[in-house]
Amino acid sequence: MRYSRDMRGYGETTPDPKWPGGAKIAVQIVMNYEEGGENSVEHGDAASEAFLSEIIGAKPWPGQRHWNMESIYDYGARAGFWRLHRILKDVPVTVYGVATALERAPEQVAAMQQAGWEIATHGLKWIDYKDIPREVEAEHLARAIALHTSITGERPYGFYQGRTSMNTVELGCEEGGFAYLADSIADDLPYWHVHQGRPQLIVPYTMDANDMRFSSGQGFGTGVEFFDYLRDSFDMLYAEGQAGAPKMMSVGLHCRLAGRPGRAVAVQRFLDHCRAHEGVWLASRLDIARHWAETHPYRERLRPSRMDRDEFVKRFGGVYEHSPWVAERVWDSEIGAVHDSATGLSRRMAQIFRAADDADRLGVLVAHPDLAGKLAAARQLTAESTAEQAGAGLDALTDAERAEFMRLNDAYTAQHGFPFIIAVRDYDKAGIQAAMRQRVENDTETERAEAEKQVMRIAELRLNDILK
Repeated sequence: MRYSRDMRGYGETTPDPKWPGGAKIAVQIVMNYEEGGENSVEHGDAASEAFLSEIIGAKPWPGQRHWNMESIYDYGARAGFWRLHRILKDVPVTVYGVATALERAPEQVAAMQQAGWEIATHGLKWIDYKDIPREVEAEHLARAIALHTSITGERPYGFYQGRTSMNTVELGCEEGGFAYLADSIADDLPYWHVHQGRPQLIVPYTMDANDMRFSSGQGFGTGVEFFDYLRDSFDMLYAEGQAGAPKMMSVGLHCRLAGRPGRAVAVQRFLDHCRAHEGVWLASRLDIARHWAETHPYRERLRPSRMDRDEFVKRFGGVYEHSPWVAERVWDSEIGAVHDSATGLSRRMAQIFRAADDADRLGVLVAHPDLAGKLAAARQLTAESTAEQAGAGLDALTDAERAEFMRLNDAYTAQHGFPFIIAVRDYDKAGIQAAMRQRVENDTETERAEAEKQVMRIAELRLNDILK
């Protein structure tokens, strides 16, 4: 069963983004322009807006307009936008523009363009798409792009729906014209997402360094709290950049929220904090997307979780010696992106092996060849075993060494009922022989546990070769 979510990402070591000028951090500020695109009976919606406002816990008013809610949104367009614009007009901001809101904001759009801001699409309307049919959401996206283009003179190259459905990212991929999608909160760096065989760059957004938390019960109460959080986020990421792992920081603003005087001051203070540090790249999301696509273009790699069952078993069925059932059971269990690394897949295979019954585990042990034994002499080992034994020098033994290995093999098998198994790549020839002499004297229960441990180690080393 394929698990759809990618919970591995870049893993422990993140790629160097190589930000321009050797920057330690890329800081990206988003202005969400939604005023005039929100739910309203006057906009043809069934009820009033109830999301992201000063009225915490607001409920939609079916069939009625909500004067206070509408005037809160009006404030964002009338006053909040211009306050933020004065603070940010010299910064490469990205605007998430709801198409119908942009249509009702000709002066604001003109100011955005005069400032050189990127205007990405925030969809057709600022509504919740979770229960909207896929075909309707697709139609809305097409209409949003067309309306956006007619308003700004250029199609959008970024897409952030915000109030998404499970179809949103797929539809953004299928549209085919976006340099990046932003409906993800999954990382501190851009990453490639593959849909229907086509790579699409994702530039993740933020819900924490975001003024939306002024409108929630558990969130920011004052501009000081907002600034403190932004500063602490910046300082942590900046320190990581200084240590050789630069990241991206996104800041989310809304005209009706951060545009209020007591909050806008936090934006100004944060901007001053950024400018007080060297090696800070203030960039639009499109700047970041284009830089990433050029610096880290998509490269196809072996992804076990995307293989069909037959392909998977053919590729990994020999990792456990002559025991394809391990790979079969891995595939038949949950498999996902976390298993696309050597560590992830080896640990899942080990989990399946440990969970197998005694007879199956013993079968794996018995399937292993003797070291430097008759099968090796007859060149009948698997390719993996041949390479491993050769790497330890077991294909170039003297007659005396070969005789000693055969004596120890026979004694071990007679004592324990299965061949001596060791991850030969972890030892040299002398070390292997010393381990044989020591382990042949162990009780069988101890040796059984050690042999199974070595089987899993051999599998791990083989997977390291396959999934480099």
